[in-house]
Amino acid sequence: MTDRFKTYIEGFDNKLGGGIPNESIVLLVGEPGTMKSSVAFNMLFNNADQEGRNGVYLTLEQNTTSLVRHMKSMGMDHALVSEKLEIVDIGLIRQQLTDLQQDTWIQVLKMYVKNLKDRLDYDILVIDSLPVLDVLAKFEDPREDLFHFFEWLRKLDMTTIIISEMNPDSKSYAKYDEDFLADGIVYLRMVETGGVSVQRQIRCVKMRATDHSTDFYTLMYDDSKFKTTKVIGDSKK
Repeated sequence: MTDRFKTYIEGFDNKLGGGIPNESIVLLVGEPGTMKSSVAFNMLFNNADQEGRNGVYLTLEQNTTSLVRHMKSMGMDHALVSEKLEIVDIGLIRQQLTDLQQDTWIQVLKMYVKNLKDRLDYDILVIDSLPVLDVLAKFEDPREDLFHFFEWLRKLDMTTIIISEMNPDSKSYAKYDEDFLADGIVYLRMVETGGVSVQRQIRCVKMRATDHSTDFYTLMYDDSKFKTTKVIGDSKK
């Protein structure tokens, strides 16, 4: 197995030295509408399809049927990789166990993640999303609790992508300093161009153990593929 996990965003992996280092914890942050979930699912789908790597998409809010339908409309048919890519809808547990205390709810989540790890031996996990986890877990001391959660994830020896929402007006990538806990941050944003259209852009803010570009690149989805190009006016290649 390679020592990196490809994002399968054309033109972006080479800006990361070939991809995300294995066993990293990476925040995928951005404002609404930046296709965070689609970008994350694209990583899992193509690693399963092209590399044969096992992955788990852990959704805390969107139900499985809706997620699968949406991704299929984008050319990512889960049925083609279902033996390699598991989708877990924690929302079902959420409906049944609404009265769980913070520590109990986190233990249930950990149990599911660990059991899947033991059963599937997956090496890529997506958690969608951190703000929902925050609401469900009712962290008493978010910074301390997230520190222990991140350390627990590290012990599972897998690559973890954690999706997080970012306010368009904010300059902070995290609410509770989890950006310092993460090994990497990939940032998605919407930029108005020409006063009439909006362009999606992607940037690697940080990635430990990687000599990477920190420039913004235009993010497009075309012919069932995510692609990046140099932002107009950017002199760097």
